[in-house]
Amino acid sequence: MSGAVLLVDDEKPVRDALGQTLDLAGFDVTRAGSFIEAVDHLSRDFAGCVVTDVRMPGKDGFELLARATSTDPDLPVILLTGEGDIPMAVRAMADGAYDFLEKPCPPRRLVDVVTRANTARRLTLENRALKARLAAGDAAERLILGASPQMAALRDACRRVAASGADVLITGATGTGKDLAARVIHQLARPNQPFVAVNCGLLTADMVRRTLFGSDAGPGAFLRADGGTLFLDEVGAMPLDQQVALLHVLEERQVTDRDGRPQRLDLRVISATHEDLQALVADGRFRADLLYRLDVVRVELPRLADRPEDIAPLFRAFVEEAARRTAFDAPPLSADHVAPLLSHDWPGNVRELRNRADRFVVGLDPSGAQEGTRGLSDRLDLVERALIEEALARHGGQVSAACAELQLPRKTFYDKVKRLGIQLDRFRQRGG
Repeated sequence: MSGAVLLVDDEKPVRDALGQTLDLAGFDVTRAGSFIEAVDHLSRDFAGCVVTDVRMPGKDGFELLARATSTDPDLPVILLTGEGDIPMAVRAMADGAYDFLEKPCPPRRLVDVVTRANTARRLTLENRALKARLAAGDAAERLILGASPQMAALRDACRRVAASGADVLITGATGTGKDLAARVIHQLARPNQPFVAVNCGLLTADMVRRTLFGSDAGPGAFLRADGGTLFLDEVGAMPLDQQVALLHVLEERQVTDRDGRPQRLDLRVISATHEDLQALVADGRFRADLLYRLDVVRVELPRLADRPEDIAPLFRAFVEEAARRTAFDAPPLSADHVAPLLSHDWPGNVRELRNRADRFVVGLDPSGAQEGTRGLSDRLDLVERALIEEALARHGGQVSAACAELQLPRKTFYDKVKRLGIQLDRFRQRGG
């Protein structure tokens, strides 16, 4: 079968003749005699094209074209025209028609055009299905936001690490999203298995043992995570006397259940810390052998200040997310709001930015509080500063590229940078 065709013509003899030609060519033909009959068959999943006469009683082929393109702009519509309708059909192609055929239409010409249209349709639907599978299955693309090179590298690192099956150590400053990276790795590797998170920084020595190994009240995190992932957040805070027990489990991959029987474990351990574990080892607060066991593969998360091009898009995404969670509408973002975001150092990283977005949505963010009281000159400065800083962020602090985008001479650019107090070093790529 060569695909589906929705054939629409109010004249039954013409409809039958065209339908027979398409039937013989192997197409799955659905015949309709009017707009009303045809629209019931239109959908984004329709696996073929539409062939419709232009002139029909009631709503004509142009209205069917408009309905089809509003249903799916990628749905091919082929118009059948009489000699005098050709100028109108040409205009309709500009409105989204795939092609037009003049009646009477040679059978080979009809089959050729419909074949091309259905090939294009098949590729469109295959591409959509692939994108849907990627969106559903690639947690890195879906959950790790940001268009900067650092975040693209992080997504790739999570994919490679997930495929390796090795234990992972995630490092990064507070608020960079270490727990999110752990969940992404888990979703990529063991999506339908348990993910058990333990924050070692919140537990006393006795609580660590009960939490990890269990008690009379129930099994511990190791057994609950069997088959999936155990995430040890802030692992550097684990009491020294419990590190030996953790090391033993990591080496043996087994624990003892409440009845004293050994239980083999099939799990991946992902640890995270904002501390320098090597420094903790030097201070005698962390075991070197445990560090080497945890640090099989390392993923390092960048600070938000190191990827300024992500700040404004992330803030917009967080504002929309906050609006969905609350009963508030997402307020519009002006230059008065964007400029302070780009000039802030973000010591709390993404977590701080998300909190700022929450406050902004409920009207408690001070960054734009003076918007209505600023004079024209001050507000123009804010706009100018925001545009310059966004250009610098997009180009990694490259002045020549920013000048080219803004169409400014270098001297004028530097004069504005000085007057507006913009720190160029904040936007230059680090480590390059």
